[in-house]
Amino acid sequence: MSTLTIRLPNDQHERLKALASARGTSLNKLFEEFSAKAIAEFDAETRFRLRAERGNKARGLELLDQLDRDHQR
Repeated sequence: MSTLTIRLPNDQHERLKALASARGTSLNKLFEEFSAKAIAEFDAETRFRLRAERGNKARGLELLDQLDRDHQR
């Protein structure tokens, strides 16, 4: 396992410690959760972009419009 040192403003550090405490976890575990979520989002976006390059642009926009219409109901 690697060690990472980051610099944060003191107030942000304190708020993150309070968040971790409120969740009943350590600050280390909180950052593990944050990084896992960021990686999952990055991977999903990468897969989406690769598929979009191979797909039909007009059909993709049509599907997004349909999602917007469904979401507004």
